[in-house]
Amino acid sequence: MIPWDPRPVAGVGEIGGTKPLTQIDVRRVLDLDRYPFEEAGSHAYRRLVAELRDELREDGCAVLPGLIRSECLGALVAESDRVAARGHRSFSRTNAYFTQDDPNLPASHPLRRFYERSNAFVPADNFGADSFLRALYEWPCFPALIRDALGEERFYRYADPLADVIVNVTEEGGGFPWHFDTNNYTVTLAIQNGAEGGDFEYCPNLRTPSDENYAGVEAVLDGKSPHVKTLHLAPGDLQIFKGRYALHRVTPVAGARKRYVAIFSFVEEPGMVGSPERTRQLYGRVLPIHLRRAGQRADALID
Repeated sequence: MIPWDPRPVAGVGEIGGTKPLTQIDVRRVLDLDRYPFEEAGSHAYRRLVAELRDELREDGCAVLPGLIRSECLGALVAESDRVAARGHRSFSRTNAYFTQDDPNLPASHPLRRFYERSNAFVPADNFGADSFLRALYEWPCFPALIRDALGEERFYRYADPLADVIVNVTEEGGGFPWHFDTNNYTVTLAIQNGAEGGDFEYCPNLRTPSDENYAGVEAVLDGKSPHVKTLHLAPGDLQIFKGRYALHRVTPVAGARKRYVAIFSFVEEPGMVGSPERTRQLYGRVLPIHLRRAGQRADALID
């Protein structure tokens, strides 16, 4: 039994119509012949989980290619098109930790290395009862498989009402510089790629809950690390990623076509939300819950 956070679903019944989630049959959209989400305990399910665990053990990243049926991708693009204008667009300089500069440190320290960031995030409260993305996040079989792949006993939906289910929108010239994620596990669904660029680069297992490994981070930032990997996701691919510990970025997108990626977030402790500073940077606003729970983390890492 998954120990679900009992919070209400953000946005349902408020945004995008009143269609109950139970009327959205996510099974018609997923390739369940290839990925037996509903067959927990079967040989095929155990084999899939074992393969995903091997990938995650090796470098903190696993991919389910073609999870979304090709004939259904157009509907996901249409959903993203409808909400893209609601994304918070920001143009700023940020370090890998989304923190302020610390002049007491050497100029080469990762906390003092700032890079241009230009993209947009559509907050979770834009995905309501008529959203396939919300329905997939709420479908019990979806997080169950992810939990089994990660081998986690404690596994909760992210309690952040602005960030549990979001879409990242990247336009021409935009990208995302090197950074660590706030939550331990990030699940992303590629919906639409830009004409060029937009590749996912990452350095797996770079830090641990007790060690920031600033030397290793500095090597990546300097382009001197031999451990950086590049992953090109096709529309319909699902990625499970331990972004709390792997430094990663998205290279700049070229061409007029927008890059859409849905992001589903899960954590190992109940009630976790983003820090006020980072939430304001990514979504342009904060809610009372961000102020009440500021500093509530599962580890002592820099955010």
